[in-house]
Amino acid sequence: MKIERKQSVVLVPYPFQGHLTPMLQLGSILHSQGFSVIIAHPEYNTPKYSNHPEFVFHSMDDGLKGIEISLPSLENIYDLNENCKAPLRNYLVKMMKEEGDQLACIVYDNVMIFVDDVATQLRLPSIVLHTSSATYLHSMITIFQQPEKYFPFEDSQLLDPLPELHPLRFKDVPIPVVNNTVAEPVLDFFRAISNIGSSVATIWNTMQDMENSILLRLQEYYKVPFYAIGPFHKMAPMASSTSILQEDNSCIKWLDRQAPNSVLYVSLGSQMRIDDKELTETARGLANSDQPFLWVIRPGSVYGFQGAEALPDGFEKIVGERGRIVKWAPQKQVLAHPAVAGFFTHCGWNSTLESILEEVPLICRPFVADQPVTARYLSQIYKVGFELEVIERTVIEKTVRKLMLGEEGKDLKKRVVDMKQNIVAGMQIDGTSHKNLNDLVDFISALPSWFVLP
Repeated sequence: MKIERKQSVVLVPYPFQGHLTPMLQLGSILHSQGFSVIIAHPEYNTPKYSNHPEFVFHSMDDGLKGIEISLPSLENIYDLNENCKAPLRNYLVKMMKEEGDQLACIVYDNVMIFVDDVATQLRLPSIVLHTSSATYLHSMITIFQQPEKYFPFEDSQLLDPLPELHPLRFKDVPIPVVNNTVAEPVLDFFRAISNIGSSVATIWNTMQDMENSILLRLQEYYKVPFYAIGPFHKMAPMASSTSILQEDNSCIKWLDRQAPNSVLYVSLGSQMRIDDKELTETARGLANSDQPFLWVIRPGSVYGFQGAEALPDGFEKIVGERGRIVKWAPQKQVLAHPAVAGFFTHCGWNSTLESILEEVPLICRPFVADQPVTARYLSQIYKVGFELEVIERTVIEKTVRKLMLGEEGKDLKKRVVDMKQNIVAGMQIDGTSHKNLNDLVDFISALPSWFVLP
């Protein structure tokens, strides 16, 4: 249901690829429903304006120019939040003077915790966007309620089940641990990004049919409306690239030359880093599997190296035309290609949804935060992926061959096809994501304009 008059919605993304992408996709969804969309973003990782002519962009001075934050520390994230507070407040005040009650609300990434303070000061309705699964947030909140039940733990407990969080184990804890425990400042940060403050609702890039029981439990906890309107990348009408990095489209021509369902796509996301030992083990495993592969080795993704020069001597000669290595790929296009049969992934939530929606089963190599939770659910609950328990060449070789050639791989494929069909059903006119989107539009349109100007 489209709104009758143009109301503006301000979106505030967290400026890293895995968060920026769903926020821009949400912008496209809201724009298609008749809202004017303003993206108020930090200077760091500025989106490509030309890819999104339908949006108004406003850049906020984040005070981080010249600081290396590709893998941000807690201090970096808190500084980002503090530095953006005055720029956002000043922009909103100016905008409200000009647009009056046409400014409906502000939607912010849950990591941009400062927005709640600004919205509260101006008495402007705010809505939180969660870019990860509901399962991830639920696991964090369960731990917050009794952290002493989970930390510290012994090395011998790594494979033991986490109390109340089946199928997670201690090694899958969704909060970064050092020496098997969590420092209080880390716990405080994760509590802060889980707190919705005075926000009036939450939006989720997930599907009610996939996470219904968890969403209901979380809604009971937060006591605000929940709108699960995923998967954003399929619900959004605009197919514009949201990538910060330059995509190498030449890999599509290479895929065109490969047999259907023959290629393993390997990408560990836009932020994760590995050491040269893991790169070597992965390279040997891929080479020994005898399966064609497209491998993304991002500049800076291997500690101490620029990128692909860290590969073992003679590797590219050994694999020849069977392997293609690029610095970054147009991932949605790659996963949709008929040659691609599997995805070796870090299990970021965007990558996970993109893979499932293209019926591509997964090999899971998670690192931190939501990734171990997602990997565990993919392998143990949804059964559409194999989890790599050890990063070792023979394990990688066997897992790749099992996925690409084995009967178990065929079973994964059948289940991922079924899972995709269920998700697509939710996107139809009578489906849950479609209905939830209509409800969200009605909710935003009916929000009162109580803001006050200083």
